[in-house]
Amino acid sequence: MRIGACQTPELLDDVPAALATVEEFAARPEASGMDVLLFPECFLQGYTVTPEHLLRTGYDLASPSFAAILERLAPIRPTLVLGLIERRGTRFHNTAAVISGGTLLGAYRKTHLVDGEAAFTPGDGYPVFDIGGVRFGINICYDTRFPAPAAAVAAQGARVLLVPAQNMMRRTNAEHWKPLHHRIRAERARETGMWLVSADVTGERGTSHIGYGPTSVISPAGEVLTQVAPMTVGLVTVEIAP
Repeated sequence: MRIGACQTPELLDDVPAALATVEEFAARPEASGMDVLLFPECFLQGYTVTPEHLLRTGYDLASPSFAAILERLAPIRPTLVLGLIERRGTRFHNTAAVISGGTLLGAYRKTHLVDGEAAFTPGDGYPVFDIGGVRFGINICYDTRFPAPAAAVAAQGARVLLVPAQNMMRRTNAEHWKPLHHRIRAERARETGMWLVSADVTGERGTSHIGYGPTSVISPAGEVLTQVAPMTVGLVTVEIAP
């Protein structure tokens, strides 16, 4: 299985631009032959967690409006793992949808929420997916602070943990966390023996926020093998044999 992890600009409340970005990454020469393309947390609508944003932008995954998005993404050959805001009745989830050929294969809903995510409802399961003889599961960003979510994926025979993340932070927080993301994720890789592949945003939000990523590949031994340079839009790839 060949996986590409996409480090993108931050897009807020601009679904057409997000879809165009997905198409642009899928068309890159280095994405040729990819089996999976991974995008950041809440990438489709943008990571704004106010109730107003969720009400305005959340998608019911069974709705005609989301079916139109699936139709647009149908020509893309790789399976997409796409972060988005999901609406289920009166509840909202921080979700990663798994999409192949315009078909929704399933979804993972973030189980561990930070204090600022009170408008979301946590998920309660850890689905796994099989592509090219390799099984993978998903944790979203803050989930990786805890051993249990990764362990739940590994217990189902997964060899890869995909991590959509969104670390656009106030500058002082970004500087504090910049060296810690890999340290935390490497612990999860070593504990479980899984590969860990993450995708994040980068750039600046005005003068108050900055995003350094990381978008990277970590081996089961906890070694960072490759990373998109901070403040750079780009793609990292890894090939994992069955």
